[in-house]
Amino acid sequence: MIEVAPDILMLLMAGAFIAGFVDAIAGGGGLITLPILIIAGAPPLTAIATNKLQSLFGAGMAAYRYGRGGHVSLRKQRLMAFLALTGGVAGALLTAKLPTDIIRYGLPVLLIAIALFFAFKPGLDDLDRTARLTPLEFAATVVPLVGFYDGLIGPGAGSFYMIAFVTLAGYGVLKATAHTKLLNFASNCGGLFVYALVASPWWIVGIAMGAAQLGGAYVGSRLAMRVGARLIKPVLVVSATALAAKLIWDLI
Repeated sequence: MIEVAPDILMLLMAGAFIAGFVDAIAGGGGLITLPILIIAGAPPLTAIATNKLQSLFGAGMAAYRYGRGGHVSLRKQRLMAFLALTGGVAGALLTAKLPTDIIRYGLPVLLIAIALFFAFKPGLDDLDRTARLTPLEFAATVVPLVGFYDGLIGPGAGSFYMIAFVTLAGYGVLKATAHTKLLNFASNCGGLFVYALVASPWWIVGIAMGAAQLGGAYVGSRLAMRVGARLIKPVLVVSATALAAKLIWDLI
């Protein structure tokens, strides 16, 4: 039995397509799908669990497309992916103890912070720069920490991976985006494994949204490989700001 009315499901699938498109370009698709699941009436933990399920499809498609396009070697990311998965499991194990008000009130703050970063951070382009961390240091610190956050709450994890690759690993934006996808997929897998045991995802809704994510991720990854960093600021700033405004309005 479908967990929501058919018209709501269609709106959720439309949002998932957009999220897959945005996530494939710059990360942050969960900044769209988690709020709309909450707006659609999902309890916070159910929304997080369902978001994990549907996000797997988009992240997997984007990882495949970027790998096939030669922008990332997925085989060389196996260690990072394992660390991201482990972090996702650890974060998800603590989610049941997270007060739901933190999610409701903290999400708009997170959205605004992401929007401000992308609006005012200079130098977000496709050129590589000097790395501040070695690959091993990056893998041992940043990857499991972001994976932990992805398992704990999730929205914006792709953006956090990308920001870390840009600011700490020295990658250009397109290269950074390509390198986030397998890690995002892995930490989502870890989180979903736990949520399938302790929470109640909307399975039918999640799979339907995942199918829409596939389409959005395919289109977004193709466009990103053609255009690069020029899409990142307007896409993320506008979407994050609009959704933060909606959630704040609902809380008033």
